[in-house]
Amino acid sequence: MKRKIFLTSVFTTAAALQSIAMGNGPVEEEAKKIQIPPYLQLGDFIGISSPAGYMSLEAIQPAVIRLQAWGFRVIIGSTIGKRDFTFGGTDAERAADLQDMINDPSIRAILCARGGYGAVRIVDQLDFKACKQHPKWIIGFSDITVLHCHLQQQVAIASIHSKMCNSFPDKWEDADELQQQTIQSIFDCLTGKKMQYSALPNAANKIGTAKGVLIGGNLRTIESLAGSKSDIHTAGKILFVEDTGEYLYSIDRMFWNLQRSGKLNQLSALVIGGFKIKKDDAGEEFGKTLEEIVLEKVKDFNYPVCFDFPVGHQKNNLAIKCGVPHELTIRNEKTILLEI
Repeated sequence: MKRKIFLTSVFTTAAALQSIAMGNGPVEEEAKKIQIPPYLQLGDFIGISSPAGYMSLEAIQPAVIRLQAWGFRVIIGSTIGKRDFTFGGTDAERAADLQDMINDPSIRAILCARGGYGAVRIVDQLDFKACKQHPKWIIGFSDITVLHCHLQQQVAIASIHSKMCNSFPDKWEDADELQQQTIQSIFDCLTGKKMQYSALPNAANKIGTAKGVLIGGNLRTIESLAGSKSDIHTAGKILFVEDTGEYLYSIDRMFWNLQRSGKLNQLSALVIGGFKIKKDDAGEEFGKTLEEIVLEKVKDFNYPVCFDFPVGHQKNNLAIKCGVPHELTIRNEKTILLEI
């Protein structure tokens, strides 16, 4: 393996659909299809790679220091510090670096340095056979949604949707409690803690309880994968979505894509994470809120829907396990997402 630096320190019947929604047999059967990578022990290796945007060696140091403080050893991939315009190296270099880490059985997890753009340019060059033999956690969000979706549909391996190297605080002791909590949740996921998160109530929430395998990520990226072999199958799943820097009309268009492509039809539940919305141009106001946009698309369905879940392009971006069964409970007073 080329290393720049080695550091030591679908169910067609109503009965079947009801069974999914209630968390009976089909949920368990769906979950059995997904491999859960081994959880990490102290001394295990975590690789850092840039399959999308550029990151310098200096910029990843806070993440390296924190991973080492947790007791892991770090392998820095050859793409860190490389640059091809906005990318962390050429397509060939990014694919080769990630492939090396997939192939190396000693690496137990791969932390993506950052998002940006680029994963879709290399995903079809990657061979995940070694990952099937020696499953490992792939960690990241935003553009890394490409990998989460591909792992779900083509590889059947769970992964972690979370912050990346560019979100680790420069000085841990100076970080506020929320920033520490979100970074600590990565450690908790990696070491096998059963994750449980809560969200504050939103008047637009649709109350209820549901079980299902958790899938999702960045909404724009999910839309861009439609029709490809990385396109997600959502029947019986808990789907979560988030996005940033989009106008309301664009968000509306993306939710129409989900609705018209059938991705909202047979969900177990829908989770709306953080959405940083661009202000409408004067005279071009869209006239609907995010909540109104979503509820319009799911008005014919009875599954639970929650808003303002702590995941996405925001400080309160908690690590969650994609491909793992969860239970979502939405009440008037709060929402709870529990790994089961």
